[in-house]
Amino acid sequence: MPPPSKKLLDQLHDQIQVKHYSSRTEEAYAYWVREFILFHKAKSGTFRHPGEMGMSEVNQFLTHLAVDRKVAASTQNQALSALIFLYKYVLKMPLQDEQLSAVRASKPKRLPTVLSRSEALQVIEHLRGTNKLMAQIMYGCGIRVMETLRLRVKDLDFANQHIVVRDGKGEKDRLTLLPETIIPSLKAHLHLVKGMHEKDLAEGYGTVYLPYALARKYPNAGHEFIWQYVFPAQNRSKDPQSGAIRRHHIHETVVQKAVRAAAKKSGVSKHVTPHVFRHSFATHLLEAGYDIRTVQELLGHKDVKTTMIYTHVLKRGPKAVRSPLDSAE
Repeated sequence: MPPPSKKLLDQLHDQIQVKHYSSRTEEAYAYWVREFILFHKAKSGTFRHPGEMGMSEVNQFLTHLAVDRKVAASTQNQALSALIFLYKYVLKMPLQDEQLSAVRASKPKRLPTVLSRSEALQVIEHLRGTNKLMAQIMYGCGIRVMETLRLRVKDLDFANQHIVVRDGKGEKDRLTLLPETIIPSLKAHLHLVKGMHEKDLAEGYGTVYLPYALARKYPNAGHEFIWQYVFPAQNRSKDPQSGAIRRHHIHETVVQKAVRAAAKKSGVSKHVTPHVFRHSFATHLLEAGYDIRTVQELLGHKDVKTTMIYTHVLKRGPKAVRSPLDSAE
């Protein structure tokens, strides 16, 4: 093969940027490409470019992950997705699905952790300030933690009481409801965020990261308040890609730690993470009698089968069967 003009991982970076994948996806894909190369280097004793390998080597690597490293099914699938992307978009040598013969990691069937309404409110009451408002949005709107953190001011529609979730999972936009009870708190919070933004502008900063090519299309948009994050970080930081000093959104670990601490203080004896609020949102809507298709749209699930898992965790037990003990007179 002729030597490429760029290193392999640089080419991978370029293709991921073209496809508008997230920085997290890029980190994960780059990691698995490196692991793939290192695995075959250790096995053969020599460096082999992925362009010199193919489906046989991919099968060996995936089997190694399942058998030797005993990774979870989701981890093995992520590694496979990374290699499919590499061969299809970077090396222009698409892998053939029918040749996939690797030992697959088993995927255990687990039901999601769900809080009762009183438990959810109990955990939320032990949160303070911005963390409490974010938890209320996750539980009241059913959106993921990163979807919450990436909300921008323009995504909140107070008049119609809905939130636009931009670039959700699968790069799709969707609408979800905005609970009336949190509107006053949210407006008060935005007033503080606007003051922070005006201070940044006065000090020569105030720009925000804009996705895709919007920064070139709308050069002044990055300074506008409507494009600012609803939950900005306390401090400005350097953008690792552009080098610009900006105020990014709050880091997800801040929310995760706060929710875990609140759950512990509340005495709720369940493994509570921010995502549990989303599970609880879906389950409680189904309990209230809302149509599963409606819940599917609010959650942004591509397949209704994904939403149907919540029908197994409703209050009335497995398959909504009522225990004979509860039926006894």
